[in-house]
Amino acid sequence: MPANQGLDYNVDIVMCIDATGSMSSIINEVRDNALAFYPKFVAAMQAKDKSVQQLRIKVIVFRDYECDSEPMVESRFFTLDDESAEFKAFLAGIEATGGGDGPENSLEALALAINSDWVRTGAVRRHVVMMYTDAPALQLGQRKACAGYPTDMPADLAELHEWWEGQSMERRSKRLLLFAPDTDPWCDMVDWTNTFHQASQAGRGCSDTDIDTCIHMLVNSI
Repeated sequence: MPANQGLDYNVDIVMCIDATGSMSSIINEVRDNALAFYPKFVAAMQAKDKSVQQLRIKVIVFRDYECDSEPMVESRFFTLDDESAEFKAFLAGIEATGGGDGPENSLEALALAINSDWVRTGAVRRHVVMMYTDAPALQLGQRKACAGYPTDMPADLAELHEWWEGQSMERRSKRLLLFAPDTDPWCDMVDWTNTFHQASQAGRGCSDTDIDTCIHMLVNSI
């Protein structure tokens, strides 16, 4: 029997979702995929003889600190499927609006995700961050002078990498799935521990992102 088969998994997933105007054509698809994630993920895990004891999902919605009144909206962790109604209600409030003409504050969202209150119990734990964006990322700190910019952000991508490789997430547990354009910094992040990148087309949303592909990547990596 392969390692970890037959064991119970406690899985935390943080979904970082680009909700700028360029995502307007497919934001409903992203919401629907997020809602469909739980039953599909559990079924895929069971097919691999992996039992999900607990699944929690958190959402971080990001835009641009210079252009938007709500550049970053962070939910709590929802335990599924006990809190499916609350999770659905949060997703229903996401609207694709605002953003600048190019890069967004996605790396700040990733930093917040890394510092989440991850599950520490269970026979096997998985800490998963999923990034959905159709845009390149602003450099960390580029919007530092804007109102509401988070404190204690990494100074640059190198420091964010150190956060990812650090102790806030268990090394064996962490997974990073990037559904993002094939541009900097996303294409360079595949060298990070347990990181997977699927390219989306800049300016055309994440229509190439398919929840089944995501689940396949995730289940086969854990």
